[in-house]
Amino acid sequence: MATQQSRLLLGASLALATSLVMSLAAAAIKYTAGYVSVEQIVLAQYLICVAVMLPWLWRKGPTVLKTERPLLHLIRGAAGWLCFYSYYLALDAIPMVDAALLRNAAPLCVPFVLLAWQGYRMPWLNWLPILIGFVGIALVLKPDGSNLSIWYLVAFGSAITLAGSIVTTRVLTASEPTNRILFYYFGFSAVCSLPLAIINWQQVPLFTLPLMLAIGLSIWIIMWLYTRAYSYAKASVISPISYFGVVFTGILGWLFWQQVPDMIAIIGAALIITGGIGSVYLGREKD
Repeated sequence: MATQQSRLLLGASLALATSLVMSLAAAAIKYTAGYVSVEQIVLAQYLICVAVMLPWLWRKGPTVLKTERPLLHLIRGAAGWLCFYSYYLALDAIPMVDAALLRNAAPLCVPFVLLAWQGYRMPWLNWLPILIGFVGIALVLKPDGSNLSIWYLVAFGSAITLAGSIVTTRVLTASEPTNRILFYYFGFSAVCSLPLAIINWQQVPLFTLPLMLAIGLSIWIIMWLYTRAYSYAKASVISPISYFGVVFTGILGWLFWQQVPDMIAIIGAALIITGGIGSVYLGREKD
């Protein structure tokens, strides 16, 4: 029992650390995107992440990359890359807290991923928190049309792809080591990022280089913490803690960009968080 409790505590701590680092990275990305294209930032972060993992690959040798789950690695990589890319685009266009909140609606999307992938059908009661969460999403999207932007939908797209990442990561960690999962993810994402970065290339100011290095290193830390967290604890523990990231991001948005959500958005946020936690809790046996 003590061992199980210690694993849960470690998983929860890793999840909280993930949220904090992700929030700091979001602030750095929003600032840097004012001088460098989002596509260049995405490419730089994945190249840095691959570079960080090369010493591990050198020590272990290429045989460490042998896997019996190549397709699942590919799906996980595509989902993770799309999640980060759409999230960064949204961060550059809408308030940080709104982008973070919509991205963290991922637990509401997990049942739909499971339904499409495994044909899993939830009990009717489990749909109640999902309905509550989607009402909250509608409020954040501004139902009266004021300040509604396509980038809010892009931010929600990051939640859908994050849900795919959550499901595939949980499956992969059951049989694959963390570093192998990360290497395939970073490598695949770097390849996907290159054409978009070339198309959207612009001169990179020298003062942004340390920021881009920090962003790249932070993403490696985020993905390592995130993957390790799921190896110690179930999604029913990890996902609710991720909502602390919304709080951290909201504080940073207020401090540096004076972004304060209106009352409708706050109510929507409360509903999304309630629905997300409720959805994960009711579906915990299927983590």
